Amino acid sequence: MKKVIFVISLIIGSVTLASAQRLAYVDSEYILKHIPEYTAAQKQLDELSGNWQAQVDKQYEEIEKLYQAYQNDQVLLNEDMRRRREDEIVNKEKEVKEFQRQKFGFEGDLFKERTRLIQPIQDRVSKAIQELAKNESLDLILDKGSEVAIVFANPSLDKSNEIITKLGLKPNPSLAN
Repeated sequence: MKKVIFVISLIIGSVTLASAQRLAYVDSEYILKHIPEYTAAQKQLDELSGNWQAQVDKQYEEIEKLYQAYQNDQVLLNEDMRRRREDEIVNKEKEVKEFQRQKFGFEGDLFKERTRLIQPIQDRVSKAIQELAKNESLDLILDKGSEVAIVFANPSLDKSNEIITKLGLKPNPSLAN
């Protein structure tokens, strides 16, 4: 009997404790859309990425032309000339792949530039979220815009607009997802 009472009181205590926790959520994508520096940084990154991708595409076009010329001339070339042209094509492909790795790879130039431009903005948002959690005695804040799957979210728990206001910006409902 004592075990049953203990288990029941443990369950009631757990439910009471769980309901006493305060939680909220924010939509980081919605918040970031309100920050002009983020929009400008994203545009700058898109332009940079587009320029680098255009360079890659141009280099692959040149490789394709070299390959077509090689295919057309192959029967006329001796073994040594054929090998030199093949080596030239292979080396150009290696150069392009190395360029892609340097620009787009993990820890590449695009990653570094994204970190340089976006990280300070994300830090400001994170600090504002932490201040809100402290000021409102929140135990947990989820991010609706990240990988967390939220099946249902009561809009009264959404603190995104409060974060935007805390950042000194004005919420714009037309940017909502």
